Parts: sequence; structure tokens; C-alpha cells
Amino acid sequence: MARFAARYAHLSFRIADETLALMREMTAAGELEHLTPERVWKETENALTTRNPQVYFQVLRDCGALRVLFPEIDALFGVPAPAKWHPEIDTGVHTLMTLSMAAMLSPQLDVRFATLCHDLGKGLTPKNFWPRHHGHGPAGVKLVEQLCQRLRVPNDLRDLAKLVAEYHDLIHTFPILQPKTIVKLFDAIDAWRKPQRVEQIALTSEADVRGRTGFEASDYPQGRWLREAWQVAQAVPTKEVVEAGFKGIEIREELTKRRIAAVANWKEKRCPNPAS
Repeated sequence: MARFAARYAHLSFRIADETLALMREMTAAGELEHLTPERVWKETENALTTRNPQVYFQVLRDCGALRVLFPEIDALFGVPAPAKWHPEIDTGVHTLMTLSMAAMLSPQLDVRFATLCHDLGKGLTPKNFWPRHHGHGPAGVKLVEQLCQRLRVPNDLRDLAKLVAEYHDLIHTFPILQPKTIVKLFDAIDAWRKPQRVEQIALTSEADVRGRTGFEASDYPQGRWLREAWQVAQAVPTKEVVEAGFKGIEIREELTKRRIAAVANWKEKRCPNPAS
């Protein structure tokens, strides 16, 4: 029923109150505990491909099922973020707004799932640190792993979601990143072998910024700069390094140096550090 609501939300479909009440009764009776991980993931996968995937998770929350099936996401509701950056304040609300934005930006299941999981780490922040969530990115990686293992989420979706959880805040600070850090980021996300990840991470980061009250139409130049920096870095020819006589590990080291130099030259002209 939750997936059905997500699928037809654009037609103003809503679940009847008596049906929602029945769903709450079923949840309270423990009937969800009999669902296999494969069944839960299949329903979720289908919901994530609809126009309004956020409706699926909202319905699950409305009937108490989110706490049972997705405790990592349910834990985000009621967790505050700084009002200056998050006028919606509630991290759970932000998560669903971000998922909604991701659905508008991309049809890719990978992007939508990674966006859903981007702030899971905020659910672990001790209350005495609220509304700050320092280190929530790395903390969220473990929760993504936990969720994916429990529901048997495909490895490629899991891997992207872990990277997005860890690095989405870094992308937001792109103007102040050093060229060396940018190239290290490409290494960390294995962009040389999986170049599609650059675009996917740019989209999830944009969804994060625009999935906030009052920021829905915001420009996100960091995404453009990330894509441009990637084009510059990958354009550095490996062949020239080999022909210059470098061997073994020296090839990788020299290639990295040249990539950093190329990105530095590009960044100085295209995206200078605001502090410089």
C-alpha cells in the first residue's frame, strides 16, 4: 500500500483513514516481522523508482512500519539541525525532502537510494551536541552498511550510499578544497575505474542542498565544479608519464602529481579559494 501511494501520489491519491488504521494494527500485531528481507527490499526498490518515493517512507512512518523496517531512517525524525542551514530543522523531514529532490534530478535508483541514506549518521549524535552533528558522515557509513546487510541491498547501491554518506559535506565546501584534496577524493571514490560516481555524487550533494525549506530552487555550483575538476584530472594522459620513463609505483605517483597540478591550474582560474 505504501508503494501504491508513492506510485500514484502525483494523481493526488491518498490512503483512506480506515485503511491506515488497519495498517497500524497490522504493524502493532507484529505482522511485518514475517516479511523477508528480499520482499522488503523489492517493495522499496520499486517505490524508489516512482515519481514521489518520499511518500513511501512517509506512509511507512504514518503506520509505524518505518521504525520496524528502517529504524536507521526512523531515528532521524525529531533530530534537529541548525535552523540557519536547515529551516525545516527536523532531519527526518529533510531526508524525505532530499529524496523528493533527488527524484526530480535523476531517475537512477543508485542516486535516490544514496540520497535517502546520506544523513543516517545524524541519528547517532548525542543529544547534548544537538543541533550540531560533527562527524556524522563517517558515522553514517556504518549505518548504511548495517541497513544494506539487513535488507540485502545490491553491493553497487551500498557502495555508492556509503561514499555519499562520507563525502557529501565535503562537496559542499568545494571552493575551499585544495587541489590535492580534490584528487584524493577522486581516488577515494574510485572514479578512475567508476567515473559515473562523480556525476552520482554531484547529484546527491545537490539534492541535499536543495532538499531544504526555501532552498528548493537554489543553484549548486559545487556540482558543476566537481564535474569540471574531474574532466581536468582525467584528461591528464597516462601515456606521457610512461613515455617519460617512469616505472612501477613511480607512474602512479607522477600521474597524481600531474593531476594535482592540472586541477590547481584549473581551480585558480575557474574556482578560486574565496580566502585567497
